[in-house]
Amino acid sequence: MVVIDGEHLTVEDVHRVSRLMEPVELSKLARFKIKKARQVLEKHMESERPIYGVNTGFGALANIKIPKDKLRELQKNIILSHATGVGNYLSEDLVRAMILIRANALAKGYSGVRVIVVEKLLELLNKRITPAVPEKGSVGASGDLAPLSHIASVIIGEGRILKNGQVVHIKQTDFVPIQLEEKEGLSLVNGTQFMSAHLALIVRDLEKLVKIATLVAATSVDALLGTPSAFDEKIQNVRPHPGQVKVASWLREFLKGSEIRESHKNCPKVQDAYTLRTIPQVYGAVLDTIEWSKSIVEREINSATDNPLVFEEGILSGGNFHGEPLALCADYLSIALTSMGNMIERRIDRLLNPKVNEGLPPFLAGGEEGLNSGFMIWQYTAAALCNENKILSHPASADSIPTSAYQEDHVSMGANAVRKLYKIYENVVSLVTIEAMVASIAIRFRRPLKSSPIIEKFVAEVDLEPSEDRYLGDDYKRIRNLIVDKILLGEGVS
Repeated sequence: MVVIDGEHLTVEDVHRVSRLMEPVELSKLARFKIKKARQVLEKHMESERPIYGVNTGFGALANIKIPKDKLRELQKNIILSHATGVGNYLSEDLVRAMILIRANALAKGYSGVRVIVVEKLLELLNKRITPAVPEKGSVGASGDLAPLSHIASVIIGEGRILKNGQVVHIKQTDFVPIQLEEKEGLSLVNGTQFMSAHLALIVRDLEKLVKIATLVAATSVDALLGTPSAFDEKIQNVRPHPGQVKVASWLREFLKGSEIRESHKNCPKVQDAYTLRTIPQVYGAVLDTIEWSKSIVEREINSATDNPLVFEEGILSGGNFHGEPLALCADYLSIALTSMGNMIERRIDRLLNPKVNEGLPPFLAGGEEGLNSGFMIWQYTAAALCNENKILSHPASADSIPTSAYQEDHVSMGANAVRKLYKIYENVVSLVTIEAMVASIAIRFRRPLKSSPIIEKFVAEVDLEPSEDRYLGDDYKRIRNLIVDKILLGEGVS
């Protein structure tokens, strides 16, 4: 059971609720804070002074006062008019993550909604009702209006959900909708949860992926007769970036006890190529980027991101819905992962290329040379993935297109930043998979010598033997699923 209070949600909590279907409840303290903020809002409404989004229009229409008898209709209208997303529907885990993080933001007690609004969001999670949310339409300020509106439309009984692979109306479930009161429609749609949901899940997964990718890289190092001396603790301690120190320690752990290493310990080679020697520096920088991003994301998923916000002293309009912190974070991660993928592709080539693969068979082909091409074309696939990553890593946050008649004249484009990041992440998982395939085959070509116990265990899990040419697509899918399962189960964590 995950208990939300607006203050202590973690990326691992988001994973547990969105993917493992853990139930969620609202803390007693959060209920108290929500009720108190509602009382403050209702008191201010008695004066009938203009309060943005409560008794006024939205965006460029903020100066239009709405009659008292139309305020409920106003909250319904903002949801229906803003549900303008297009494209494919988001996966279930992303939608559930959005709902959880939105509920946690409201639980902070600064939005002025009633407790029942938060309870209805949690009911969607606990009953496993997944709103149908199109992936495109947000510019990341004012928040993620379009995707959040598709979730909110379900709360009021107007939306569509995903059920058994089909899009159906919420009325086909036992969910009882509610009529929203003043400000509640705005509070449901004005936030950064599309962006933060993507980032929460991907940052959580990346922490696991980096360690798995380091194990695969260590397998390549040993197969290519590399030396672990570059990973010596003394080298890292005089440039003590935390990620570099951590990755080097993993490499030493993974390579310990390798017979292959012992067999060439006194060879005349002075040092290895950068793609072997500088793994701590490159993967370490990626890990530091992930950890920095995690701090941003965990701060964000425990923030009040709608507007206006309700304080005891009064109701204040501001800009906490602006997605710039998340947009920059996603763009930074995209660049980091693209660089990591570039290094992976170069090791794949080094394992296959007879000019530099330290005596391994050309392209790791089994059987008759020339008749068999081995893994030659897997490097082509890796190159294609890297090229796509380079295109996708152009920062979305470098752009801004004014919206709402210049009222919202600078936007973050963070939604596109996280969507691109997801594609890059998927490509990097594929690159790690390809390296795992070729590195494990290369280790087997070093028989009768064996690698370290940890690497040998991984090679056995990959379970590929040198052979004459055959279709390897099914093996690729199996090994990729193995890596994804390790990520989801948290096996990448030390």
